[in-house]
Amino acid sequence: MTTPSEDLQNNRQSPSTDDHDVQTLSGSTNAAKATVPKTRAFYMSFLAIMVATFLSALDLTAVGTALPTIANALNDTKGDYIWVGSAYALSSTAFIPLSGSLADAFGRRPIMLICIAFFAIGSALAGASQNMNMLIAARAVQGIGGGGIINLAEILTADLVPLAERGLYQGLLGLIWSFASSIGPPIGGALANKGHKAWRWLFYLNLPLTGIAFVLVWTFLSVRHPEGTVRSKLANVDWIGNAIVIVGSGLAIIGLTWGGIRYPWASAEVLAPLIIGLSLLGVFGVYEAKWASRPTIPLDVVGNRTSLSGHVLLFRRTKSAYTHPPSRLLTTAAHGITSISIIYYLPVFFQACFGASPIRSAVDFLPTALITAPFAFIAGLIVTIVKKYRAVNWIGWVIMIVGFGLMSLLRQDASIGQWVGFQVVVAIGTGMIFAAPVFPLLAPLPNNRAASALALFSFTRAFFQTFGITISSTILQNMLEKKLPADFVAQFPPGFEIAFAAIPAIKLLDEPLRTQVQAAFAESMAVIWQTMIGIAGLGFLLSFLMAEVPLDTTVDESYALKEKEKFQDAEKLQKEIVTVKP
Repeated sequence: MTTPSEDLQNNRQSPSTDDHDVQTLSGSTNAAKATVPKTRAFYMSFLAIMVATFLSALDLTAVGTALPTIANALNDTKGDYIWVGSAYALSSTAFIPLSGSLADAFGRRPIMLICIAFFAIGSALAGASQNMNMLIAARAVQGIGGGGIINLAEILTADLVPLAERGLYQGLLGLIWSFASSIGPPIGGALANKGHKAWRWLFYLNLPLTGIAFVLVWTFLSVRHPEGTVRSKLANVDWIGNAIVIVGSGLAIIGLTWGGIRYPWASAEVLAPLIIGLSLLGVFGVYEAKWASRPTIPLDVVGNRTSLSGHVLLFRRTKSAYTHPPSRLLTTAAHGITSISIIYYLPVFFQACFGASPIRSAVDFLPTALITAPFAFIAGLIVTIVKKYRAVNWIGWVIMIVGFGLMSLLRQDASIGQWVGFQVVVAIGTGMIFAAPVFPLLAPLPNNRAASALALFSFTRAFFQTFGITISSTILQNMLEKKLPADFVAQFPPGFEIAFAAIPAIKLLDEPLRTQVQAAFAESMAVIWQTMIGIAGLGFLLSFLMAEVPLDTTVDESYALKEKEKFQDAEKLQKEIVTVKP
């Protein structure tokens, strides 16, 4: 009788024939032991990935602090500034699955280059924008490139590094993300303080960075790519499935963006796109499972019939939990919701409750920005050393729950030690869960499914980050309407998010009204953190459904560095010489 880990390992290496066939470019699993030493070409290729990741992260975190200045400079009188962020999130999320499909069909390098080009074009258009509509459209173009860059960075790392060694490199990407996140808000705030035209350099600065990233990827990222004509490669892309997920996720995000801000939650303008969008995502799942000939998300990525039934029998026999793919995605969803609530709304707390300027709130946020990625690195390193991931996930969720509990105690008169120390705790847990879920996601799968699995992983995290922003903004809006003095609320027109509309006015209030408004903000923010305790608790409970599957030590040679061919040819020649020796 085999052990649970052996059953899962066998299932990973040899999927059953009654499930969707595991196909690679050569028609079979094309993996090899990672015996090739890491050379200059590998490190330069990984440098290209890190620069592209830095580019995307810097833009994502820098724009938020400059939004009020941008809205004022472009004469935004309708509150359309919210779409500057939402348009980016919508396009980047919706096109993540397609970027994975195209990378499988055409190879990694050309799709990464196209994504960088989209990001550069969007940045140039955003910097040159003459009105809010042009800026929103430019941000949508940027989002296509930014989402693809993030997804391709994950996929390329999986191509170059076996899962058993990947913790170190995932951690390095996390450090790059943390560095960009820490300097992005101050850069945005500094440019915002320079005047009505300086904000344009927030986007123009991306152009030399995109140039560097493009050259590095073009020069050093020499990886294998599928053979065949353009027509045959286009035929390998699941266009119908991708169209369904793009439209469905786009409509859902539009509904979430409008809900409670532009229109009431019960209005047709919110319910129609939200219901249709979520329904289309359900249709996408059914289509992928039943009708797609070359699905974007193959069935064995989210659980095939044989392994699922085998896991159920295993659960009955051993009374132990198994690694259920939906549970992994749900933990990713829970982390997406909780992590974005800190990133998006902790600066709001500093500005509303402490009277901090945009740039000062970015500085106050540094404990989170600087702590998150090092602990993502540490979590990945621990997994790499001990070759086990369940304990790291559990510890991360527990620390996050404690951290949100402490955050819910913050008030407008909190000491520096409190708001810094509480941030550190929640950032440690958040950072550990940034890195840890990748391992249980990929461990049960053959390595040629990495692109599809990571595309689904990135899509799930990005999509539920939008849910996180919506949940937090709805809680804050509803609580402020209850807790703020009625005379103060009456100053603002309906249809505006009170939090962002009220913050600039708080400094101008006389006492005791100013303290009352700050206290109302602090108490309302506490409800957000209390809600996140429950969501993090759900993530913790779902993490117990993971089994400890041995980490793969191979990579998919279909997309490996081309220099490996020389190494393997030399190794083969050496063996032949040894064989013919008398």
